[in-house]
Amino acid sequence: MSKSTTGPSRQARPTTKNPPTKRPPGGRPSGNGGAEKRPTGGHRPANDPTGRRNSARTGGSPASGRATRAGASSRRTSPKSVSFRSRHPVLTALVPVIVVIAVIATMVLIKATGGSSSGGASHLATGSSAAAGANAGTTALPQSVLASLSVSPAALDSVGSPGSIAPPSRVGGSGAILRAADGKPEITYVGAGYCPYCAAERWALAVALSRFGAFSNLSGTHSSSSDVYPNIQTLSFYGSSYSSPYVDFQAVEEATNQQVGGTYQTLQAPTAAESSLLSTYDTQGSIPFLDVGNKYVITGASYSPQVLQGLSKAQIASQLGDASSPVAQAIDGTANNITAAICSVTGNQPSSVCDSPAITAIAKSMGS
Repeated sequence: MSKSTTGPSRQARPTTKNPPTKRPPGGRPSGNGGAEKRPTGGHRPANDPTGRRNSARTGGSPASGRATRAGASSRRTSPKSVSFRSRHPVLTALVPVIVVIAVIATMVLIKATGGSSSGGASHLATGSSAAAGANAGTTALPQSVLASLSVSPAALDSVGSPGSIAPPSRVGGSGAILRAADGKPEITYVGAGYCPYCAAERWALAVALSRFGAFSNLSGTHSSSSDVYPNIQTLSFYGSSYSSPYVDFQAVEEATNQQVGGTYQTLQAPTAAESSLLSTYDTQGSIPFLDVGNKYVITGASYSPQVLQGLSKAQIASQLGDASSPVAQAIDGTANNITAAICSVTGNQPSSVCDSPAITAIAKSMGS
């Protein structure tokens, strides 16, 4: 049984050609995008059902550079400039400091607006060292929403893989498939509650995984109200479990959507093995992150969260079966790509899923 826990109290890859933006160090909300750096270190609540250690990760600092000193001038300083410095010594001393701050701010801005993923990505923000406790920012999901995750094969085949959806990246080459202790291929997800790109990707991941097994205790949540694409309604893997005869699924929700003192509360921390995956395939620290048996990786959202903007969970769920809707095109299309990646590590089992027309075509295009 694969478990994806979410007990009390981890840039998101875009799929529309929107560049990922970085969140400033310190984990404070940013209105210009969803890039937050993944912190390191910390502690997980003792009652975390996953058994993972809690950790309040410390965030990375903004890109910094070393200023080179200007060459000495061969000309004498004019009396006017000498007079200014002598009359305003404090202001004169502050000029170099202001210049350095401006340079650093410019570098951070450039890094925040860079990136090539199409859906968007967030960078993990530094979380509070305090455990989130009971306030994980999640709510119960109506049965109708849960049932909608089992999208009909006909609708999924009809959607296929739209050109606007960013496909998973193939990694690992001819290396061995990453397997869990029980021998089943392992799928690893890392995200955070505040992240709007994670909010978008979770819907598609849940639809894909529902074709191979079943979730228990999925809950509802929403992305940060102060980030880009605010309040995207979504699911949370925190505190849930997943059972499948084909794959194991491990989910890490590193932070909530709740802020205390301007930082998001820490929720879970990756294990040593999960951290190794991140350091290997997610060097920019982008979330959401998805590894499918070390054969395919997704870093960032596969489609733009804007598709879901302003919709309730029930409204999103009700459109999953309508292949012509923008919601189904985005979510089901991404789910199909993820499904094809999973089939590549399960030996194309179950055949009822992996031999379907859409998945067969996608697998061929992905080189599976």
